[in-house]
Amino acid sequence: MPSALAIAAHPDDIEFLFAGTMLHLAKRGWDLHYMNCCDGSRGSTTMKLDECAEARLVESKNACDVLGAKFYPPIYRDMEAAYTTEHLAKVAAVVRQAKPSIVLTHSPIDYMEDHEVACRLAVSAAFAHGMPNFESDPPTPVYMDPVTVYHGQPVHNRIPTGEWVIPHLFVDVTTVMEQKIESLACHVSQKQWLDESQGMDSYLETGRQVGREVGKMSGRFEYAEGWRRREHWGFCDADDDPLTEALADIIVDTRSDS
Repeated sequence: MPSALAIAAHPDDIEFLFAGTMLHLAKRGWDLHYMNCCDGSRGSTTMKLDECAEARLVESKNACDVLGAKFYPPIYRDMEAAYTTEHLAKVAAVVRQAKPSIVLTHSPIDYMEDHEVACRLAVSAAFAHGMPNFESDPPTPVYMDPVTVYHGQPVHNRIPTGEWVIPHLFVDVTTVMEQKIESLACHVSQKQWLDESQGMDSYLETGRQVGREVGKMSGRFEYAEGWRRREHWGFCDADDDPLTEALADIIVDTRSDS
């Protein structure tokens, strides 16, 4: 069974940005894997650190169940993300356990560094998947099959300086949108936090709004998720594009227009 691994920064990032694509892969027989690097412990104005981390761990596991994925625990607290060998070894172990053909992760440039660090760790861990002299934590056997990395959209489809990011690939998530929102709704602790910290009037409606905006960008779909394929060097063959192959009937590929 082919495998796809989503690696994101915080609890709810996968649900906002990746979940529709994951649900479509599952419908086509793919094995799903789910990891948030941050524990979510600082995503509250009312709960204490450990209380918040515990609540968000439960929410993440519930969301992971909705998606039908295998869950991997976080490796550091919110705002403690750093590109270190210690953290990379832990993410590399997850990649080697999941043995993905596809790694889904954040945009390399995004609105906060937790996202960017998670992306860098995911990319390097994917690069090291067949590198026996890089020891993972815990030690996990390498695998030699190719891995293709895809970057999701930055938050609000813009880099921090405001420029638009246009995906290579638009995946139609219209038919799975309600299940995607169901997975997002598992993160009940986030309503107050997002309302107060980021002005997201309703985080579920924001989830729909994000999907509608990407769908509008596609020029074809009501709701969509956007992806950019990372270059192949060190990861896979030049022509490998398993996401496009798996979801060919529900994808708009902008690369063919250039």
